[in-house]
Amino acid sequence: MKTQAEKRTVILTGASRGIGHATVKRFSSAGWRVITCSRMAFSEYCPWDAGPEDHIQIDLGDYDNLKSGIDEMRQRLDGAPLHALVNNAGMSPKGENGERMGTLATDRALWQQVFDVNFFAPITLARGLINELEAGKGSIVNVTSIAGSRVHPYAGAAYSTSKAALAALTREMSMDFGALGIRVNSIAPGEIDTSILSPGTEKLVNRLPLGRLGEPEEVAAMIYVLCTQPSSYVTGAEIHINGGQHV
Repeated sequence: MKTQAEKRTVILTGASRGIGHATVKRFSSAGWRVITCSRMAFSEYCPWDAGPEDHIQIDLGDYDNLKSGIDEMRQRLDGAPLHALVNNAGMSPKGENGERMGTLATDRALWQQVFDVNFFAPITLARGLINELEAGKGSIVNVTSIAGSRVHPYAGAAYSTSKAALAALTREMSMDFGALGIRVNSIAPGEIDTSILSPGTEKLVNRLPLGRLGEPEEVAAMIYVLCTQPSSYVTGAEIHINGGQHV
């Protein structure tokens, strides 16, 4: 059995539910060491080995807490290479009654909070872990959204624009990190069957070419591909996982 230092290692944000939770299970089942990060404490119901020891409770929207979290990640790695960083965590605020928040209803403080989590945290993590990623010839996967390329009936303006910015950031990062042997890609999920779906999503599903919601495991499978050998010549790409919603 491989020791922790001998395993391939992935750091994943937003690990406590939905796509993040499915991604942890996908990598763990393949024998990877998974270091998870979320605002929540580790749940006893999570299924992977060494979960409590390799979980970091961190608020990505708090810069000081984020810097401390990066220091903790590097301590956990203890000089070992990092093979993948998955920036999955995201913030999508709603109005008082769960309604979409447009450009007129979102105050500046909330815009800043959304961009801190959805945009600034991914580049801060990547830069903070760059030595470990270079040592592992690692892969970075940023999770964007279908809402980053079109106005969405349920995703708000701050969320959508932050995801559009993250897609552009992915392209820029692929140029800068590529010289170090680090690949950077993004995935843009559509309507995935998680707890954050808004009421009324079923109306969208009826118009999808595949006629169904996506499963978190399907997204996790693509993230895994982007972090492994089959995608060794893929960088700067945004992969759409939406059942044809964008066509």
